[in-house]
Amino acid sequence: MSDALRDYRRSIDNIDAALVHMLAERFKVTQKVGAYKAAAGLPPADPEREAAQVARLRRLAQEAELDPDFTEKFLRFIIDEVIRHHERAGSGAKAG
Repeated sequence: MSDALRDYRRSIDNIDAALVHMLAERFKVTQKVGAYKAAAGLPPADPEREAAQVARLRRLAQEAELDPDFTEKFLRFIIDEVIRHHERAGSGAKAG
């Protein structure tokens, strides 16, 4: 393996690690949001907020020369997982 390929792969590994840590931090915050929503009796999903986030991140993707469709799919996957967490938090609050 060439030094260049090894360096590229090392960079990819570092970026992947950073992505995992950033996602972990994001989910820590969204768990707090879910707990807040459950305690306040708010619905787990906020379609208006989601639409605004999708539009904002599509613009950011274009500026970063990243495929906006890919970015939206990735964000939708994350949003759907967050909503599942919020639904669990809401049902747990109602049961308790």
